[in-house]
Amino acid sequence: MKGPIIEAITGLLYRIETGQIPFWTGSPIRQSGFQIGIVQTSKFVSALAGLGIAAFAWAQDSGVDSARQLFARYAELENAHDPAVADLYADEAFIKTRRSMPMGDPQEITVPAAKHKMLLRQNMAVAKARGERSAYSDVTYTVEGNFVRIGALRSSHPKKDAAPISLLVGPSPGGKWLIYEELSESRQ
Repeated sequence: MKGPIIEAITGLLYRIETGQIPFWTGSPIRQSGFQIGIVQTSKFVSALAGLGIAAFAWAQDSGVDSARQLFARYAELENAHDPAVADLYADEAFIKTRRSMPMGDPQEITVPAAKHKMLLRQNMAVAKARGERSAYSDVTYTVEGNFVRIGALRSSHPKKDAAPISLLVGPSPGGKWLIYEELSESRQ
């Protein structure tokens, strides 16, 4: 995944290498009025900048990698009906569900994180008894500052309905990746 910063730096380096932008192509080094050598730095500077881009890309990708790992764990715990899925949510997480009602307008429900975590823990045994499972498709990862937004289409079984879900995940102050926001839809 290339971000706009990486694309801009890559474009700048290309213009420097192709001579479109002059950049240290042979500057004489002078000491006490005598020329003592020519510094050929364009390839060195390009290599150094390339390493900088690689480091930046690695740092950006590591956030997405952490988000992928968290999402895989989330789906695994959810389908195993493990109450530990609640521990993946930050204590200050924002949870909002939009429920489509069969005979009326959709309702938006916001649930405090503590209550959501409690309900998850309580309802895992019920979901297991019903044989409920979820499958995720069209999963996307978008970097938003220090966070990553995960978007997906969640298909529930045995209901056989699909609805979008969005999770905003990121590192906690201790470094553990957690869910800070869940926006979802469901049908009644």
